Amino acid sequence: MKLFETPGNPVPPGARVGTLRTLDGARLRAAYWVPGTARRGTVAILPGRGEFIEKYFETVGELLKRGFAAAALDWRGQGGSARQLRNARKGHVDDFSFYERDLHAFVEDVLGPSCPQPWFAIGHSMGASVLLSASHAGRSPFERHVLTSPMIDIRGVRHPKAARLLAATLDALGLGGAYAPGGGSKGVDSMPFEDNILTADRQRFARIVETARAAPELVLGWPTVAWVHSAFRLMRRLKDSNFPRRISTPTLVVAAGADRIADTRAIERFCARLRAGRLIVLEGAEHEILMERDIFRDQFWAAFDAFVPGVEAEARRHALTS
Repeated sequence: MKLFETPGNPVPPGARVGTLRTLDGARLRAAYWVPGTARRGTVAILPGRGEFIEKYFETVGELLKRGFAAAALDWRGQGGSARQLRNARKGHVDDFSFYERDLHAFVEDVLGPSCPQPWFAIGHSMGASVLLSASHAGRSPFERHVLTSPMIDIRGVRHPKAARLLAATLDALGLGGAYAPGGGSKGVDSMPFEDNILTADRQRFARIVETARAAPELVLGWPTVAWVHSAFRLMRRLKDSNFPRRISTPTLVVAAGADRIADTRAIERFCARLRAGRLIVLEGAEHEILMERDIFRDQFWAAFDAFVPGVEAEARRHALTS
């Protein structure tokens, strides 16, 4: 496996990329960077649905400059990981619990052998929700979480109960591998800037599209019925008022005030119940905060720098180096 680069999106120096195998045999792509200057631990990047490692090259570079090692994962069925269905454009998983198997393999085969501790995580959208589920079950290996636009609920679903029932019915009828109603194979590689609901930054969006067109095998279209059904099940768990109270890992949530994908109000309700959480809403920002305009990204990094690695980890680092 390899990483793809374009003139506007070069691979950060020192990348190591390889293949992982999960316990159930899924083949995943992962990459990591451990420069000699990495003295503050490792930040793992857990992307959202349909994303790929290459979208986070800029983020990796910013982490390396801050003295962290960095690692990133392509979830099963997307990016450079093996697809679950013959049609490679379908974003598919039978159940979101399989993503936790991906996370386990990532920790065991990449972070454990190769990346210095302490470990921290940046989880975006779907990746943030998977991380919350793992943390709720006591299976998060990270000292602190930073979540951007977590998928607590989805905006734009006019009749949520009917949509959940339709997804469950179609899945039960054996149509889990079909595109969810209304969707198809078109991905970000064919999307004009004016139609996108990811970012208001024209240059960064163009960079995503350039990478997608250079490596179309990384791109997904619409999710499948099974993916949607599983997402609804996880989001129902996340909206239980007791769910966030069982998450003890210190968590910084950065939400987008103009998000048209994740429901910011649902994020606010979730964060109000976190035991060790803090919420920042970037008013005017679109869904993909790390690909947004600098005015929003600067606010994100200021919050990140104040939160990670935390007082305890910095104290240990100074004790080891003094």
